[in-house]
Amino acid sequence: MEDEKEKRVDAEDVRHVAELARVSVTDDEAEGFVEGFNDVLGYFETLDDVPGDVEAEDDFDNVMRADEPRPSLPQEDALANAEETEDGYFKGPSVS
Repeated sequence: MEDEKEKRVDAEDVRHVAELARVSVTDDEAEGFVEGFNDVLGYFETLDDVPGDVEAEDDFDNVMRADEPRPSLPQEDALANAEETEDGYFKGPSVS
Protein backbone atom coordinates (compact mmCIF):
# COMPACT_ATOMS: atom_id res chain seq x y z
CA MET A 1 0.00 0.00 0.00
CA GLU A 2 1.29 3.45 -0.82
CA ASP A 3 2.76 5.61 1.90
CA GLU A 4 0.57 8.46 3.11
CA LYS A 5 3.28 11.02 2.27
CA GLU A 6 2.56 13.42 -0.52
CA LYS A 7 4.13 12.32 -3.81
CA ARG A 8 7.18 14.34 -4.74
CA VAL A 9 7.18 13.13 -8.37
CA ASP A 10 4.05 12.54 -10.41
CA ALA A 11 3.38 10.94 -13.80
CA GLU A 12 3.55 14.32 -15.54
CA ASP A 13 7.06 14.84 -14.13
CA VAL A 14 8.06 11.40 -15.43
CA ARG A 15 6.68 12.13 -18.91
CA HIS A 16 8.54 15.47 -18.94
CA VAL A 17 11.87 13.84 -18.03
CA ALA A 18 11.24 11.09 -20.59
CA GLU A 19 10.59 13.72 -23.26
CA LEU A 20 13.84 15.52 -22.38
CA ALA A 21 15.67 12.19 -22.62
CA ARG A 22 13.86 11.41 -25.88
CA VAL A 23 12.46 8.19 -24.40
CA SER A 24 8.88 7.14 -24.95
CA VAL A 25 6.97 5.80 -21.97
CA THR A 26 3.43 4.45 -21.72
CA ASP A 27 1.05 5.66 -19.03
CA ASP A 28 1.59 2.39 -17.11
CA GLU A 29 5.38 2.79 -17.33
CA ALA A 30 5.13 6.39 -16.14
CA GLU A 31 3.13 5.27 -13.10
CA GLY A 32 5.74 2.61 -12.34
CA PHE A 33 8.51 5.19 -12.52
CA VAL A 34 6.58 7.49 -10.16
CA GLU A 35 6.80 4.86 -7.44
CA GLY A 36 10.48 4.17 -8.17
CA PHE A 37 11.49 7.84 -8.21
CA ASN A 38 9.64 8.52 -4.97
CA ASP A 39 11.30 5.47 -3.36
CA VAL A 40 14.71 6.87 -4.31
CA LEU A 41 13.80 10.28 -2.89
CA GLY A 42 12.70 8.51 0.31
CA TYR A 43 16.13 6.86 0.55
CA PHE A 44 17.73 10.29 0.33
CA GLU A 45 15.51 11.50 3.16
CA THR A 46 16.71 8.54 5.22
CA LEU A 47 20.32 9.53 4.53
CA ASP A 48 19.52 13.06 5.69
CA ASP A 49 18.76 11.58 9.13
CA VAL A 50 22.31 10.19 9.51
CA PRO A 51 24.33 12.34 11.90
CA GLY A 52 27.09 14.30 10.18
CA ASP A 53 29.68 13.58 12.86
CA VAL A 54 29.89 9.80 12.31
CA GLU A 55 33.48 8.65 11.82
CA ALA A 56 34.49 5.66 9.69
CA GLU A 57 36.13 2.67 11.33
CA ASP A 58 39.80 2.15 10.53
CA ASP A 59 39.73 -1.64 10.56
CA PHE A 60 38.24 -2.38 7.15
CA ASP A 61 39.96 -3.63 4.01
CA ASN A 62 39.57 -2.10 0.57
CA VAL A 63 38.08 -4.80 -1.64
CA MET A 64 38.43 -2.77 -4.82
CA ARG A 65 41.13 -3.48 -7.35
CA ALA A 66 44.05 -1.11 -7.64
CA ASP A 67 43.41 1.87 -9.88
CA GLU A 68 46.19 1.45 -12.40
CA PRO A 69 46.46 2.95 -15.89
CA ARG A 70 45.82 0.63 -18.81
CA PRO A 71 45.25 1.07 -22.54
CA SER A 72 41.91 2.61 -23.42
CA LEU A 73 39.50 1.76 -26.21
CA PRO A 74 40.74 2.98 -29.60
CA GLN A 75 38.90 6.10 -30.72
CA GLU A 76 37.56 4.49 -33.91
CA ASP A 77 36.07 1.63 -31.86
CA ALA A 78 34.51 4.05 -29.39
CA LEU A 79 32.88 6.03 -32.22
CA ALA A 80 31.88 2.97 -34.29
CA ASN A 81 28.20 3.02 -33.24
CA ALA A 82 27.79 6.78 -32.91
CA GLU A 83 24.92 8.22 -34.90
CA GLU A 84 26.99 11.29 -35.74
CA THR A 85 30.60 12.30 -35.20
CA GLU A 86 32.56 15.45 -35.89
CA ASP A 87 36.34 15.87 -35.79
CA GLY A 88 36.77 12.61 -33.92
CA TYR A 89 34.13 13.32 -31.25
CA PHE A 90 30.53 12.25 -30.60
CA LYS A 91 28.08 14.79 -31.97
CA GLY A 92 24.70 15.25 -30.37
CA PRO A 93 21.77 17.59 -30.74
CA SER A 94 22.22 21.11 -29.46
CA VAL A 95 20.47 21.93 -26.20
CA SER A 96 18.66 25.22 -25.95
